Amino acid sequence: MSKPMPPAHPFDDDKLKEECGVFGVVGVADAANFVALGLHALQHRGQEAGGIVSHCPEDGFNNARRFGYVRDNFTSQSLMKTLPGPLAIGHVRYSTAGSKGAAIRDVQPFFGEFSMGGAAIAHNGNITNAEALRKELIERGSIFQSSSDSECIIHLMARSLQRNIPERMEDALRRVEGAFSVVAMTRTKLIGVRDPLGVRPLVLGKVGDGWALSSETCALDIIGAEFVREIEPGEMVVITAEGGVESLFPFRKQDSKFCIFEHVYFSRPDSIIGGRSVYETRRQIGVELAREAPVEADLVCPVPDSGTPAAIGFAAESGIPFGLGITRNQYMGRTFIEPTEQIRNMGVRLKLNVNRALIKDKRVILVDDSVVRGTTSRKIKEMILDAGAKEVHFRIASPPTAWPCFYGVDTPQREKLLAATMSEEEMCQHLAVDSLKFISLNGLYRAVGEGDGRNSACPQYCDACFSGEYPVAPTDMLQKGFKLKAAE
Repeated sequence: MSKPMPPAHPFDDDKLKEECGVFGVVGVADAANFVALGLHALQHRGQEAGGIVSHCPEDGFNNARRFGYVRDNFTSQSLMKTLPGPLAIGHVRYSTAGSKGAAIRDVQPFFGEFSMGGAAIAHNGNITNAEALRKELIERGSIFQSSSDSECIIHLMARSLQRNIPERMEDALRRVEGAFSVVAMTRTKLIGVRDPLGVRPLVLGKVGDGWALSSETCALDIIGAEFVREIEPGEMVVITAEGGVESLFPFRKQDSKFCIFEHVYFSRPDSIIGGRSVYETRRQIGVELAREAPVEADLVCPVPDSGTPAAIGFAAESGIPFGLGITRNQYMGRTFIEPTEQIRNMGVRLKLNVNRALIKDKRVILVDDSVVRGTTSRKIKEMILDAGAKEVHFRIASPPTAWPCFYGVDTPQREKLLAATMSEEEMCQHLAVDSLKFISLNGLYRAVGEGDGRNSACPQYCDACFSGEYPVAPTDMLQKGFKLKAAE
């Protein structure tokens, strides 16, 4: 059994983390191999652990769950031979709900054996009433095997009186609050479901005579699948091995509240969201940012890699030259070295290095996707100044992150978010830079295609991390004393 991965490097700790990606395939030979490829393409959505469950008529259900990267675990022929069959689903994760550095039992997909046969589920999102559900289920005799909120779905399915597994899943998910994009499987069916608000992404693809479900379109590309469409908010699709696709809408229709931060950071730039290229949206964010917050400078430099498209847009709109003033070391993995105090003091230099010849004697605009705690921003600023820059200006391709996310993102406690305790001017002074500007919420909405900006009466996206307006009440956190914006 592979060991849990050590803590991420401090550079990664100052970024928000999407907690997982899901992928499933039906109607192809050796489906688990397709799933492994899909999970590899979704590795940016979760690097702590991964798992695959497959089914074939001769051997039934089989599963493999491992800590670490997909490439290190699901490329061995000996392992993949233990996952035969034309139907498989998989999951990559960071832990959010549930314990950090979790046991292997917390790694999805989760499997349950029911009277009508087995089923496995993989969940992207976060259940905001999981603790209340868990308490109720335990009091009624359920025995939990993991600390994950997602296991509640399996127990709710087991207690349902519906006649088949898709109907039991509908029944279970009606009790769930929060965000869920679920890929599930029975012995003969692949199932995909999005919550009524559509907070997390899920897409449908065609691969040969079979079908695929994925968190993002980039994972369809890697297996040569054709992108068909997005699963709609509140939709359940049930796909058979013979190729039949049934679409159901079991939940009350609500206005979509897709996570706007998927556009800013979480999704891969080569994915398509809502018919829009993620790369093009991020480039347009840079254009809007340059219009809103111009500054005289000599060089526009991205903080790699997520700041690059926005920096390209900023440079194009402002007319200031674009340059790769910072290089990211692509080969320093999380297990590179046991971090001694001396290594820790090197900070981000293990991950990033400044191109001194390009930076020296220039007024530099650094474009980054977000500021969370601000620790990395300060270190990068110091590196730029050490390289001889005259001035350092930060331009941030998202509004200030002032509120935690309860829908599947690994967000620090609110008091640890820099924007929760400081104004923009105070953050500028704290980071000790010449200027600091964030894109406005309206500017972000324009960049993602909402020409009139944000509809304050009914926001078109979930933007709670910026606005503090939560589309689903975070039940468990409210019971622990979390204060909503209106209650402050």
